[in-house]
Amino acid sequence: MNALEARGVTVVRGGRRILHGVDLRVETGVLMAIAGPNGSGKSTLLRALAGIWGLDAGSISLGGKPLHSFDRRAIAQRIAFVSQDNHLDFPFTVNEIVAMGRYPHRGRFERATTFDRQAIDDAMEWCGITALRNRAVNTLSGGERQRVAIARSLAVQPDFILLDEPTANLDVEHAIRILELSASFARAGKAVVLATHDLNAVVRYTSQAALIEAGRVALSGPLEKVVNSQTLDQVFQVRAEVLTSADGSPVYVFHRKD
Repeated sequence: MNALEARGVTVVRGGRRILHGVDLRVETGVLMAIAGPNGSGKSTLLRALAGIWGLDAGSISLGGKPLHSFDRRAIAQRIAFVSQDNHLDFPFTVNEIVAMGRYPHRGRFERATTFDRQAIDDAMEWCGITALRNRAVNTLSGGERQRVAIARSLAVQPDFILLDEPTANLDVEHAIRILELSASFARAGKAVVLATHDLNAVVRYTSQAALIEAGRVALSGPLEKVVNSQTLDQVFQVRAEVLTSADGSPVYVFHRKD
């Protein structure tokens, strides 16, 4: 099975050890959440998995081969990373932004092929932004920009999509759209990993999870094993009360430990 795997990964930035011997395996066809308190290392782990930040110890493999054995272009063809701050502030059209996702396959200055154009069209349709294709991206709402950024990553046609806080600063409707979109990617056979603070979204949409505490993976695996009152109490230092929604999904209400 195609997998992206971290083994004993340690990352030091600015003299501070952010990740401490992290082990994590991500397989295609799975929507995985990485959750943890602020500063626990979620974003750093995504950047390490994407090959953006180097390691101080440990290793990352892609399909059983060391990630460092691939050149940057080959990694970009297989792994797409969407940061929390997308900097989509220049007056490019949506079509131009999404087309940038094809650069790892054809280069920035090569003419788009029929296959490229189809990949761009498919990505926009999947993300529900086809009607926006001629709009300047800096005129869009935050939720629309987020879907454009995800469509750009999808145009790459990667096996792995890594999303850093994809619903941050979005209203409820747009957040749900992004989560449903992420779930649809996983059903289509891609691996989607999202770093998030929204634990109720985690239990509603994901099938696997990893809880990170102070740069270490406290627990990872199937959702029902990882996310429960006891583990959330431990990692987030809160008291987690479990309710049940109308469709039977668990809903967590959090209380301070006094």
